[in-house]
Amino acid sequence: MKRVRVCLVGAKGRMGQAIVDLAKNDPMIEIVAQCDLGDAIEPAMENCDVGIDFSNAGSITEVCAAACKLHKALVIGTTGHSSEQRQLIETTAQSLPVVFASNFSVGVNALFALTRRAAEILGEEFGAQVTETHHTRKKDAPSGTARTLGEILKQTGKREVPIQSIREGEVVGDHTVVFAGPHERLELTHRAESREIFARGALRAAEWLAGKPAGLYSMQDVLAL
Repeated sequence: MKRVRVCLVGAKGRMGQAIVDLAKNDPMIEIVAQCDLGDAIEPAMENCDVGIDFSNAGSITEVCAAACKLHKALVIGTTGHSSEQRQLIETTAQSLPVVFASNFSVGVNALFALTRRAAEILGEEFGAQVTETHHTRKKDAPSGTARTLGEILKQTGKREVPIQSIREGEVVGDHTVVFAGPHERLELTHRAESREIFARGALRAAEWLAGKPAGLYSMQDVLAL
């Protein structure tokens, strides 16, 4: 089976380095180009099958422009996009296959599915709230994962979904959904112990995306959840 050639944008960041390290032992992935802040993205993307973006939200215009011009698939793991930037991603996905996810962990995506199912089972009697904790260097708050959990809960009929963001120490990422009803509580929690889980999911998404038709996909699609 042909290896998937990847251009990694944001290669010098924490997630970028985790992806580089993990890809060394992945027989299905070949990182053919790496670029970071100040590097031209379009030339780097020229010889890849899939671009993986873990840079910053401000780079998304250049990333999408390069991918559209060269017709390359995209895996976007950067969070903190504005509504205009999210619209750009959706527009790009009309002509390219794009996996856009707030979290690439298999466990977190199971949490997404379980949250939706729990909300449907528990119904209106149970309120819901989300708590997320990350390391002190994380810029966006709430996290993209917490926002996704909030969106899922609102889609199932929850009107108010408070989100508490905590920044402390070196926490990779903890997320808890609390359902509180009459005389009982249900808590769903995921704790990330290493960035490797996100890198592994991003590479899995890149492999899955190669050859797919244009469209906006999520990790739920990648994992068939």
